[in-house]
Amino acid sequence: MVDSTRYSRQMLFAPIREAGQEKLANSTVLVVGAGALGTVICNHLVRAGIGRLRLIDRDYVELSNLQRQMLFDEDDAKQAMPKAVAAKNKLEKMNSTVSIEAIVGNATNENINELIKGIDVVLDGTDNFSTRYLLNDACFKHNIPFSYGGVVSSRGMTAFFIPNETPCLRCITNEGTGSGHTCDTVGVISPAVDMISSLQTTETIKFLTGNKDNLRHTLKTVDIWYNQQYDMKLSNPDPSCRTCQKNEYPALQKTAQNSEVVLCGRDTVQIHHKSSMDLEYWEKQLAKVATVQRTPFLLKAAFHETINLVIFADGRVLVQGTEDPVQARIWYDRYIGS
Repeated sequence: MVDSTRYSRQMLFAPIREAGQEKLANSTVLVVGAGALGTVICNHLVRAGIGRLRLIDRDYVELSNLQRQMLFDEDDAKQAMPKAVAAKNKLEKMNSTVSIEAIVGNATNENINELIKGIDVVLDGTDNFSTRYLLNDACFKHNIPFSYGGVVSSRGMTAFFIPNETPCLRCITNEGTGSGHTCDTVGVISPAVDMISSLQTTETIKFLTGNKDNLRHTLKTVDIWYNQQYDMKLSNPDPSCRTCQKNEYPALQKTAQNSEVVLCGRDTVQIHHKSSMDLEYWEKQLAKVATVQRTPFLLKAAFHETINLVIFADGRVLVQGTEDPVQARIWYDRYIGS
């Protein structure tokens, strides 16, 4: 039996009632990323009475996170707490009846099958498209709905993908053609995060409570600062899609993981995700947040934290100042994106 006192207002909502609340209590979700999107998603799901929550994140709390990552506080930042652990600590105080599993780590094609085992919906709280494609491919291979969301600046987009019923993320986006805009290069405002993550959670709750007829079935894009929004109907899948039509699932292939290579003895990790990079473009982008130096052959961006990014026209990026591939990937995603 669900706690009719705790969830009384939610159970008064006609589409949910007691039957829907019971379905939520018997559901398990995976949230990948405990940053801006992920903390809002987890907050809503735990307060709503989800039965089990699995959360994975590779990063730790920093002071700059507190402006928009709602589950963290100054003590978490001072202690450099892993985000997954800090989030779990807060969530358990909100609702002790929810089973919460916190994993400090990176979602990869080596562990994704284990991460999605027993999961009813996967929710995207990530900050890069390579991980999103991984989640998309795993979800469509194993017939699990995928709640996608992304935010930068004052704009964001979201869609709820269901295998065998809707196209997938690959059908509506082009891999490797991102703008390079990230929260660390062009900023982000918290209300935009709240809006997108709330939409992600709402579609998830509709699905889990059996209200599939009310799902939006669009890719929704909003810009809350410039007062723009539109919905693109999720039409038929792309016949050439390697995921939902050809069942190739490229992100799950061992050779397609875009591995990070540690350069022995150089305190450097090489990341090669793009086929080419416009050095002039990236000079303008990174000059906002780093000291940059461009030559005909490369671009070097120096940050105060003793980390340098060295970008080559052939798409290679050297992350100097660490030999930890996970930390290197964090820096790459933060300033280069997908």
